Amino acid sequence: MIKRSTFFLSLCVLLALFASCQKPKTVATTVTTTVKPGGTATTTIAAGGAAEKPKNEPKPYGEVITKKAKTTKGLFTVHKVDDKFYFEIPDSLLGREIMAVTRFVRTPTGGGYGGEQINEQVLRFEKGSTYKIFMRAIQYINVSPDSAAPMYKAVRNSNVDPIAQAFDIKALRKDSSSVIDVTDFFAGDNPVISLSNNVKNRYKLSGLQADRSYVQSIRTYPINTEIRAVKTYGVTPPTPSFGPAAPSPIPSVTLPGGVAAGVATMEVNTSMILLPREPMKKRMFDPRIGYFAAGYTVYDENSQRTDDQTYAVHWRLEPKNAEDAARQQRGELIEPAKPIVYYIDPATPAKWRPYLIQGVNDWQVAFEQAGWKNAIRAELFPEKDSTMSLEDARFSAIRYFASDIENAYGPNVSDPRSGEILESHIGWYHNVMKLLHKWYQTQTGAVDPRARKNKFDDELMGQLVRTVSSHEVGHTLGLRHNHGASHATPVEKLRDPKWTAANGHTSSIMDYARFNYVAQPEDGVTDLLPRIGDYDKWAIEWAYKPIYGSKDAESDKKILNKWYLDKAEKNERLHFLTEVHPYDPRSQSEDLGDNAMLASEYGIKNLQRIVPNLPEWTKEEAADYDQLKESYDEVVIQFRRYMGHVTKYVGGVEETPKTYDQEGVVFKPTAAALQSQAVAFLQKQLFTTPTWLLDQRIINRIRPDVGVDFIRTLQESTLNSLFNEDRLQRLIESASQTPGAYSIDQLFTDLKTGIFSELPRRSAIDPYRRDLQKMYVEKLISILTPTLQLGGAGGQRFTLSGITFAPPVNAKYTDIFSEARGQLNELKTEIASAANGTSDKMTKYHLQDLLFRITKALDPK
Repeated sequence: MIKRSTFFLSLCVLLALFASCQKPKTVATTVTTTVKPGGTATTTIAAGGAAEKPKNEPKPYGEVITKKAKTTKGLFTVHKVDDKFYFEIPDSLLGREIMAVTRFVRTPTGGGYGGEQINEQVLRFEKGSTYKIFMRAIQYINVSPDSAAPMYKAVRNSNVDPIAQAFDIKALRKDSSSVIDVTDFFAGDNPVISLSNNVKNRYKLSGLQADRSYVQSIRTYPINTEIRAVKTYGVTPPTPSFGPAAPSPIPSVTLPGGVAAGVATMEVNTSMILLPREPMKKRMFDPRIGYFAAGYTVYDENSQRTDDQTYAVHWRLEPKNAEDAARQQRGELIEPAKPIVYYIDPATPAKWRPYLIQGVNDWQVAFEQAGWKNAIRAELFPEKDSTMSLEDARFSAIRYFASDIENAYGPNVSDPRSGEILESHIGWYHNVMKLLHKWYQTQTGAVDPRARKNKFDDELMGQLVRTVSSHEVGHTLGLRHNHGASHATPVEKLRDPKWTAANGHTSSIMDYARFNYVAQPEDGVTDLLPRIGDYDKWAIEWAYKPIYGSKDAESDKKILNKWYLDKAEKNERLHFLTEVHPYDPRSQSEDLGDNAMLASEYGIKNLQRIVPNLPEWTKEEAADYDQLKESYDEVVIQFRRYMGHVTKYVGGVEETPKTYDQEGVVFKPTAAALQSQAVAFLQKQLFTTPTWLLDQRIINRIRPDVGVDFIRTLQESTLNSLFNEDRLQRLIESASQTPGAYSIDQLFTDLKTGIFSELPRRSAIDPYRRDLQKMYVEKLISILTPTLQLGGAGGQRFTLSGITFAPPVNAKYTDIFSEARGQLNELKTEIASAANGTSDKMTKYHLQDLLFRITKALDPK
């Protein structure tokens, strides 16, 4: 007989076992997402049976998006519930590329300017593990064009895009849309939509202060969503200084408000723009036309090597319909379906707005050459339109910054898959007008009476603003600087009123050929400002003229090459000679004409006319001499530019980009006659003391040290450049390969003949020349020092503009060493003879000193 207590215990055990047998087993749920490049995502969920509810299982839609929700529909459906923001992401957006562009809206004092871009990143949403949405940061470095090929898998296996953020799916709609909470993400400090580490280091920002950081608003539109957030960072106080600080690659800036409060607060706006499902057809990059480029490495199964595919960035211009396309093919101008529009920041002073607009509209003539009318324009920003914002990346703008920076810049944001420019925010600093005043007065004051004032008339300043506007807009159209454009104009044409009226002084507004400093007062030239030129029209035609009936970008490349050969190859005014070239004297910034020696001589004549007039031009009642100092300093800067332009001819190597179907070489040394002319110019204008710069009516009013030391500094800068080891080695290389090339021996002989011209005459040597001769001898002696090295830094081989440089080589093993020793031996003999023949005491002491230095260098023991 079973006891009652034992019976109930046994029954409980049996019931427990039965319940255990009936309880569903936990089975992992598998979520698989397949993403096609540029397309949508297909998501499947596989489960082996019923499963335990995960902790992050979505709630019913109505419990998350309650009746209190404020909802707006667009790219993402955005819900605001109390202080939370939710994105509702349909499956059709999974796998689509989205460009996120983050800009400052408002900044602390000293921490940048509202409107400046601080981040740009392509993102993609996809379904991840159970009830998760992953955000990946997409990198376009290596790609495979055929998603069905085995090679595609290999590329994907080696190029996994990082998961920048994971979101819990808070709710699911019946149409499979996923609801995620984005509040903490946009209020936080995720690198893909926030400040970079470099920016934080620059401003000494530490951790984000979460209690003072929040999402201010989210607005959504058909193809973009705009998120504005307030972010507060801690500020690291400045470290007390007890001596000179070690140099830093990123100089830091102390934010005044940050030091006072210990934190810095700023407002930022992130634009999330849906990239086109079908990327624009690329226009492959051509080094003979100066466009910014994007690209990646392509792995194609049909190729026997990797291909670095590079393409020019430019806007998408398309006909409105087939009828317009047919008209354009017949040679008629048509309007694009979507023109390029720039809005003028309402913060811009009213007097300058018309000139900024003109600077944009000036490009219409270039687009007309490409087959488009009304393709580009500028408008005032509609302040009363609540659907528009200057931070909205759908709209391009010229932003006006209240800044003492003397500059402006023209960036663009492009689709990395194709190079399609999506938008641009030109940065316009208020103080760029100060820079324009200095340039224009210094370069044209001798010929334009309007330039002879402390404050220019509004019309003149407006036209100067217009030229900078045109230049910066050119960058936003994809154009790089073309510093070789001015070389296509013969110097004497710059003095011809008819020529300059018809052609301007440079063939491109994208050149740094500021104003016509060559024209002389007697020439009657009045066209002194740059404008849209022949190269600009050609470059816009090359990138923006449609190619009809072509199957792909590679086919277009052959057509574009034919355009170049037919139209541009024989016309120097349409050439692009690389943007920045360290050795090609034809490609220089701030220069004019096809011969820097002749152009600079004319420029110096005008500077010599300007200097005596500066006290009168800059005087102002009850003002000090700051304006006089600024104007004089700008003259010195301009003079230095001329010396730099000329020096670049010595050891020059010209680079003319070409393809296999063009005749001639790509690289060749600058003509020996031009190099010799350059050294003769330096002897005349710099090494013969430029006493005209020492105007005592100016010097005695602005600084105490303009004299011997001032001239020595000017001369030493050029001597250092002439003695640059890379330059000397190029002279050796050129002479060894090109008969009649200018050699290192000719350089040193020409320099010695001019710098020591007093020796054969046994004449007295003044203090300026004594310092110059000491510097020259010391430069030669320094070559005999075994630490002098040639070639790449750090022992590394490197390539620059197609030229490969070997690791450093001790100068002992080159002809530079032998040449320096030979020159010192010759000087020793000549100086010894002259020292015995001079009667001037300081000259004798000076020559004896040089003789001692040379003797010791040649025989240290």
